[in-house]
Amino acid sequence: MSEPRTFGVIGLGTFGSTVATELARFDNYVIGIDIADAPVSAMADTLREVVIADGRDEKALREAGIGQCDTVLVAISNNLEANIICSMNVKLIGIEQIWAKADTRTHHRILSRLGVERVVHPEQQMGQRIAQMLHNPSVRDYVSVGNGFYAVTMTAPDSFCGQRLSSLDLGRRFDVRCLEIMRGRALVQDGEADPVIEEDDRMLVLGTRPDLRRFSDSF
Repeated sequence: MSEPRTFGVIGLGTFGSTVATELARFDNYVIGIDIADAPVSAMADTLREVVIADGRDEKALREAGIGQCDTVLVAISNNLEANIICSMNVKLIGIEQIWAKADTRTHHRILSRLGVERVVHPEQQMGQRIAQMLHNPSVRDYVSVGNGFYAVTMTAPDSFCGQRLSSLDLGRRFDVRCLEIMRGRALVQDGEADPVIEEDDRMLVLGTRPDLRRFSDSF
């Protein structure tokens, strides 16, 4: 298990409070900050420290302890100006690992120019995941792994059952790769062994979105 770290989450709306709660559940020290009293009060029993402060005020952020954090998430979502100024303040304080929520492509570019390490679009990303699962009921999960590649967890199609993984020739036919096969709670390696796919097996498949779409449309 990784060592607990100190995180700052600025903006305790639905997105920010969810991330903060999960980080705290992993036994990390989380400082939650919001400009309003209600969300701060709601998180008081969940986080180690909660503070009412304006993310646009660099001094207030310093006093709240943001400078002691390993990573800061700027989750302000209802005020574009506050989101950008807060991200700039966190950068000025000296935090290197900054994540920030963006609503538009222009917003994304601005945050990137400010030196934000990771810019996230939670609604868009969740929408893509849901659309993929709705489009193909065999898809159990769908997540970006960077550089245009996605990992999909899917139930093995009936047409695959009884066949060896190598016989599917997924790389040549679809330019996708099966990283792992899961059978119940066990992992079936696809390295030296060439497993026969069984009913209800789950496959972890890697590829670009177009290639994964061609693959899923084939069954």
